Parts: sequence; C-alpha cells; structure tokens
Amino acid sequence: MKIILKEVVSRRDWRKFICFPEKLFENDPLFIPSLHSDEKDTLFSDRNPAYEYCDAKFWLAYSDGEVVGRVGAIINRKSNEVWNEKCVRFGWFDFIEDFEVFKCLIDKVAEYGRSNGMTKIIGPMGFTDMDKECWVTDGFENEQNITTLYNPRYYIDFISRYGFDVDCEWQQFKIPASQDVPEKVSRINKLISERYKVRLVEFTRAKDILPYGHKIFDALNDAFHILYGFVPLSGKEIDLYVKRYFSFIAPELVKIVVDENDDVVGFAIATPSLTDAFKKIKGSLFPFGWIRALRSLKVYNEVDLLLNGVRTEWQNRGIHAIYHEALNKTLIERGVKIAYSNPQIIGNKAVAVWNAQYDCEPYFKRAVFCKIL
Repeated sequence: MKIILKEVVSRRDWRKFICFPEKLFENDPLFIPSLHSDEKDTLFSDRNPAYEYCDAKFWLAYSDGEVVGRVGAIINRKSNEVWNEKCVRFGWFDFIEDFEVFKCLIDKVAEYGRSNGMTKIIGPMGFTDMDKECWVTDGFENEQNITTLYNPRYYIDFISRYGFDVDCEWQQFKIPASQDVPEKVSRINKLISERYKVRLVEFTRAKDILPYGHKIFDALNDAFHILYGFVPLSGKEIDLYVKRYFSFIAPELVKIVVDENDDVVGFAIATPSLTDAFKKIKGSLFPFGWIRALRSLKVYNEVDLLLNGVRTEWQNRGIHAIYHEALNKTLIERGVKIAYSNPQIIGNKAVAVWNAQYDCEPYFKRAVFCKIL
C-alpha cells in the first residue's frame, strides 16, 4: 500500500498523534491509554523543559487517508554529551501490523538522525528517563502499569527483522505484598538509623510531601547517574515531575530517609494501581475521569512501585532496607495484595534486592534496541 508521512505540526495533527494508540488497540484488553494531558505536557515544546537541550520531530503515517502509524525522533544533546555518543532516539512509535509501515517510519527517524550528524539510533526512549521507554520482549500476556509502554509481539518481530540489536534489558517483578517483615530486619534498621543518624519520614497528607519534592529528585539525580542513558534532571524538569507525580499519589506510599540536615538520602515512591481507572477514563480526566482516579487512590489492593534509590555516598549502608520495611508494613496494614515493580535494569543491584529478599516472580522483560546508522 502507498504510505505517506506527514510531520505533526497543527493542533489537529497532534490530536491524531496522541490518540492513535487508542484507535490501534481499542479492542486489546491489555492496553492502557495514557492521559492526554500528560502526553501534551511531554510533547509540546512550550510545556516540556527538556526541549532546552533536545531537538525533536514527529510524524504520522497515512494510507488511504487513514492514520496507520506514528513516530517521534529525538536528539538529546545533553545525553549525547554525557555518554559520548551521537544517538537519535525513536519514541511514541506505534504502527499497524505491516512491516512496510514500520520501515517507512523508522527510516524517517534514521534519515533525521543522519542529517543531524548522528551515528546510532536507539529506542524506544523519550526525552528523559522519566518518560516511558523500552518494549516488552517477554510477558506479553500480562497487563502493563500506567508508567510503562504497551506493545504487541509483532513490534519485536519487526525491529529484529529490520536489524536492530538489544542495547539494554530490564526486568519487572510481581510481588506478593502481604509478606511479613522479619523482626531481625526491624532490629537491624534501628541500629542503622542510630549509627548513621538518619530517620524515616512518612506522610499522611500530600501537601506535606511538597517541601521534600526537590530533595527527592536531587537524590534521584545522584542515585541514578550511572544508569543506562540517564541524564540529571534540571530544576525546571523537577518542577514538572513533582507536579505530575505528586498530583496522583497516596501520601502513605511515599517513604523517605533523611540525614541530620533533613536532606533526603534515600526514597521510595509507590502509587495505587490506576490501571482500571485509566482504562475507563480513556485518556481524559474531565469531566468525570478525575473522580475515578481519585477513588482508586483511596481504595486499592494493588500498587505500582514507581521509584526508589539511595544517594551514592549512602549506598551499601542498608538505607534501602529502612524505606522498604516501612513501605512493606504500610502495604500489609492497607491489605494490599500485589505490588508491581517498575522496570529494573538487569544486572543492577535493585534486581538482586527483589530476588534475594522477597518471594516474587518475573512479570515482564523489556528492552531498548539500537542500530548503527
């Protein structure tokens, strides 16, 4: 079939771009629509501070007047400098089950990369590590959470057929949340707190988290700086993510460890699973979608483990055990049945924590792919 690519420019184009996955997967029970407002905050240059160091273009693929695919090409100049690479990223990449549509779109990203001096193409990735990234390579029968990308098996078939290799792999876990905390762990955590003069901070009101917002993300910048593709978030980006994450959060699921100066040295952020709510509201919080979302934040039996980390100088001191214990106790008190980890890089210490300390099962394996241009 004849495929025509059109760069996304107008408001009408953006609406089609953002809504295309909902049309593509409208009969797929495993697909979870993204919030349109979040997509706009990320994709629109006047809303996303990452455009200060990123260049990006987006395209729609048409056949017989119908949208059959979409893709974005992103050059993150800061990341290329930090990691000494010349990479163009592909993201927001969705397409019907037709290899020619896939090829037409990925060829466009490669062309954009070459024209800007790039030598490698990687993805799926967003502007920053806080955007959705990596495709499922194992666990296709499972249901994603709201912070991860959805993809059917044919995406992996096509990208392998095109000649991409796996550049990095992630693992997600499904964890029974009712596992008791051993008394020995509690005793050791008390000793750690006394020895290093740190304390656990817990919350009952969302507004009490806000004064720690920048401190949490400063700790994240430090803890994540050696992870694949990570680039420290700027102050403006932190403002955006504090607003985005802390607007949909149950305060009892945020645990931080602070030092004598009240600076965050370790943190864990979880959220009630909003999977069912997001399916029902179909991308829009208004006029009544926010009610479903708010209800899910109050009554829940599953949670998503969004973020956790420990500052570099505080690692290997057992700080992570303090916030894990506190979160574990809260989940038991709330009667939560299941916790789902966010993707963890295979080989990273975080994966070993789940395997060694909890009765858990692999849920998804995911990957980012690369190809030399």
